[in-house]
Amino acid sequence: MEKLKMHSPNLTEENIARLRELFPGCVTETKDENGNVRATVDFDQLRQELSDHVVDGPQERYHLNWPGKREALLTANAPIAKTLRPARDESVKFDTTKNLFIEGDNLEALKLLQETYLGQVKLIYIDPPYNTGNDFVYNDDFSEDVATYLHRSNQTDEVSNRLVANPDTNGRFHSDWLSMMYPRLRLARNLLRDDGAIFISADDGEVHNLRKLCDEVFGEQNFKASVVWQKRYTRSNNTVDFTTVVEHIVVYARSPAFVVNLLPRTEEADARYTNPDSDHRGVWKGASFLNPATPKERPNLCYPIANPNTGQVTLPTTNAWRRSLAEFQKLQEDKRLYWGIDGKQAVPSVKMFLSEARGLTPINFWDHSYAGNTDEGTRDLADLLGAGVFNNPKPVRLIRRMIEHACGRDSLILDFFSGSGTTAQAVLATNAEDGGKRRFVLVQLPEPLEAGTAASEGGRKTIADIGKERIRRAGAKILQEAASPEWDKDIGFRVLKVDTSAMADIFYGPDATEQANLLDAVDNIKPGRDNPEDLLFQVLVDWGVDLTLPIRKETVKGKTVFFVNAEPYDLIACFDKGVTEDLVKELAKHKPMRVVFRDNGFESDAVKINVDQIFRQLSPSTDVKSI
Repeated sequence: MEKLKMHSPNLTEENIARLRELFPGCVTETKDENGNVRATVDFDQLRQELSDHVVDGPQERYHLNWPGKREALLTANAPIAKTLRPARDESVKFDTTKNLFIEGDNLEALKLLQETYLGQVKLIYIDPPYNTGNDFVYNDDFSEDVATYLHRSNQTDEVSNRLVANPDTNGRFHSDWLSMMYPRLRLARNLLRDDGAIFISADDGEVHNLRKLCDEVFGEQNFKASVVWQKRYTRSNNTVDFTTVVEHIVVYARSPAFVVNLLPRTEEADARYTNPDSDHRGVWKGASFLNPATPKERPNLCYPIANPNTGQVTLPTTNAWRRSLAEFQKLQEDKRLYWGIDGKQAVPSVKMFLSEARGLTPINFWDHSYAGNTDEGTRDLADLLGAGVFNNPKPVRLIRRMIEHACGRDSLILDFFSGSGTTAQAVLATNAEDGGKRRFVLVQLPEPLEAGTAASEGGRKTIADIGKERIRRAGAKILQEAASPEWDKDIGFRVLKVDTSAMADIFYGPDATEQANLLDAVDNIKPGRDNPEDLLFQVLVDWGVDLTLPIRKETVKGKTVFFVNAEPYDLIACFDKGVTEDLVKELAKHKPMRVVFRDNGFESDAVKINVDQIFRQLSPSTDVKSI
């Protein structure tokens, strides 16, 4: 029976496999420091494959580089032996909600989500540290090799060690910030749908580097906008130079499949339509027939036109026409050309009817009346948790604008620098208004709060606690307000926490176990980590099963069995010991997509051996594994 690997995907191996499919001759085999044979890339051959001339050595090229970049990429691809543990008592509507709140290091969380949400996220919004010199950045150690990193990632890290100050006197000021952002953006890109997009808040200090970084990660061709948001509407005479009243929101698509949503039309826009000639098709506005290009630049759009009322013939002079001759004739036949109130204009206008008008295209300047401001963001949070709880939260309205621009009614939305949880409140409020079924996944490191402050009131210990409490209160408040009758009232969220793997060290390094210790290694689950629901979620993460599917627990043949989703089940799991052949046959009758048992959980070796055979007979399509 095959065992689950119980760690996040090794992206380096997956990238090499993809390269092998494209360029088989560029992947070779070498021995590592332990003498084990592994696949590696022949980079000299790869450079030659991608060149139209003989490549002798490194060449100058345009790219963004900084100290630590290669190490950051290496670490981004390395697997981690960690898991997500459920916290029912901190969740809301744990069994029915489709929303997630993940507490832990966002780099590790993104790795753990790679298989579950690969290519499923419609919108990512993040508000990362702005790198002002006073911000904290993640203390990612990029100086170690993959093996050391994998070993360290299986240990418990103190939260206080994950963040370090990044003063502007640091010689690696920009490099440290880029090294923090680079692996997270690469992993985030994998989660986006082809028609998805990422919105990233930034200030003047790093927006130029962020643009270059995103050009590399998402592709320069997928840049959509650098939105300027008016975060303040008054100047401050306390500033030495210029008062900063705007921030940037950099927008990149996953691919050209992304199309920004048009906005609803406004009364102001519709008021520009009139009907001076009483056209039966309704109000219209005129569009110019003149092209910005000159006749010399567009000779194919130069031809004589005749006013049907006066017979006057006109040739283009300073400007070519905007439409071809065939289009002109069709517009004339359809009576869509307007020759002036007296019908004697030499050049017509083209009638654009309101009944045929599309929505409004978004613009890249969002003033405070359209998308809120920092004062509004502070009030949004203070209304729920009181004043002084969190510095400079984004306004709910700002994130609702992003949802409006980039999402459908059932989109998955990810925020892995979630802070006080504004994104979750924006999703819930939008769903309540239009009856949508959008879902959110939030990730926040449990940064400790200073004791005795407003933020730490009510027993809150970390910023993650602030986010969870905000979502609870926001959901309860929204439930009391008017809402769409189509809304499913999902205000809940499952809390999952990044933690060390439940699997004992021998699971990841069996070759390091000495013969004298073999009897101690019969059970490969760590002592104290055999809670069945914890093990279930480690399996869900490892197998890439949706982490919000409904879970039902039953007793079957005297054993605890988990059924995930509705029948035919996505997964059936039993982690009890003493599993009998009768129980295996009973579970096989349900014909689940997947089934998992504890490796040493069978009544006898004979039962363990027969499991595969039983499923081949009763449910041949079921994937059978053990932990």
